[in-house]
Amino acid sequence: MTDTSAAFRFRRIGIITIFAVYFLILVGGIVRASGAGMGCPDWPTCFGQLIPPTSEAQLPENYQEIYAQRGYANSRFNPVKTWTEYLNRLTGVSIGLLIMLTVWQSRVYWKSDRTIFTLSLGVFMLVGFQGWLGSRVVASNLQPYMITLHMLLALGIVALLIYAVARSQKAAIGRIDSSALPDRFRMILILAMAMTLLQVAMGTQVWEAVDIIANNHNYIDRQYWRDDFPMIFYVHRSFSALILLTNLWLAWQIHRSVSRENILLRLAATLIALLVIAIGAGITMDRLGMPPAAQPIHLLMANLIFGLQFFLFICLHYATGKATD
Repeated sequence: MTDTSAAFRFRRIGIITIFAVYFLILVGGIVRASGAGMGCPDWPTCFGQLIPPTSEAQLPENYQEIYAQRGYANSRFNPVKTWTEYLNRLTGVSIGLLIMLTVWQSRVYWKSDRTIFTLSLGVFMLVGFQGWLGSRVVASNLQPYMITLHMLLALGIVALLIYAVARSQKAAIGRIDSSALPDRFRMILILAMAMTLLQVAMGTQVWEAVDIIANNHNYIDRQYWRDDFPMIFYVHRSFSALILLTNLWLAWQIHRSVSRENILLRLAATLIALLVIAIGAGITMDRLGMPPAAQPIHLLMANLIFGLQFFLFICLHYATGKATD
């Protein structure tokens, strides 16, 4: 038997870590949308310092020449961009510490459910790899495919964390009544998850194109960026309607099949709310000249949607106590 208080501590630190990873995704989106990715042109230091400077006067006179020789053509100091990127790095370090605590707390499942400990340890190793990949993103001078890989790995990390925490609560989840849901519900949910991943993949291609367009416009004249959008943007935009309809069907089936006290109903309502916010942010970018605030919100909502769909899938897996693993 697992100690109840120890299990509670694992669940608490696991949930905190999940939300912290989502916060990191939001901060990363802000960095990307604001063009602050090269605010610190080196890693792990920032302009050669553990704590970045606050003014250009604190740097050598030839610092741009120094970084140009290292392959960074545009390394002019901007305090806002530098500190935005530096705070992004500090958030990443905080995630590493939280993951270490998660692994430590998961040791209580070593005998009762070793998979939980293995998942937590695997997440810790992936976070280490994510940190290394972050250094490669900087070294690549923000190559779009590297940024996309960095973001997708964060999506995988949070999914594993959700699974580990949910697995630790499978006895409680097993009491959820999902018996009235139609037989095809799980298949449609899997389809919805696949569609979300496809939409995220298309979204990263759109973001890569936006990065290039933004750089060409020096991150100004946002109202004209839309004129240069690639075809994938319009596919991405249209596909959102299909995703919305699919998730509305899932939410409706839950609404008509479970009691008001059932957690599945709250999950369904939250899922639709996230979709509405994500689509609203997308419309805002499309029609209001790509405001910087809308981009990270859109990215965060996409990640939250997949995470919630994944948690819903896990709930169905353990519901009514049918699952054995």
